[in-house]
Amino acid sequence: MITAPAKTVEAMKNGSPVRIVAIGDSLTQGWLVPKGYVDFVEEMLRDKYANPGISIINRGIPGDTAEGGLLRLRHDVTDLDPDCVFIQFALNDAFMGVPVQVYQNYVQGMIDAIRNDTEADIVLITSVFLDNEREYEQAMKFYSALEFLAEKNCIPVAKVHSYWEKKVQGGTEFRSLVQWDLVHPRVEGYRLMAEAVMELF
Repeated sequence: MITAPAKTVEAMKNGSPVRIVAIGDSLTQGWLVPKGYVDFVEEMLRDKYANPGISIINRGIPGDTAEGGLLRLRHDVTDLDPDCVFIQFALNDAFMGVPVQVYQNYVQGMIDAIRNDTEADIVLITSVFLDNEREYEQAMKFYSALEFLAEKNCIPVAKVHSYWEKKVQGGTEFRSLVQWDLVHPRVEGYRLMAEAVMELF
């Protein structure tokens, strides 16, 4: 299993400008919060590498699916000539009845297109832990698909769901991490999401 986006880390260490593009759904966009995971990661990376030239372009759209991500990939991602791409989709697909294999094919399509059109590193990102057992079981099928694709394509995956789950098992109150719908993170939940991503950097 690849555990880090190596070229990107090297460039950040060297002080080179680094452009990351984050494509995903409302969890990438930062739905109804002043600060989402993308903002935290950008801040954390700049601090860690003392590199002000690190920037993350947010291409999250609430309600979007992996199919939508693939359809807008060229305009929103590859045309921007990124050094690294974050891909985060799962829950909308899971709860709109998209078959796991179809979802997996769309994510693979994004990986292939990024590799064909850019030299960018790719990082897959799972979505959040859910406190509802039945819903989490459904979401886990999609997270497992991402882990499979990470292995198959030799790219890192940030396991946000398991990072959150460990925090909750360790005593963090689940409701302190989520908004009223029990899915979308509050600012604190997004901070944990960013910490999970930072484990790869």
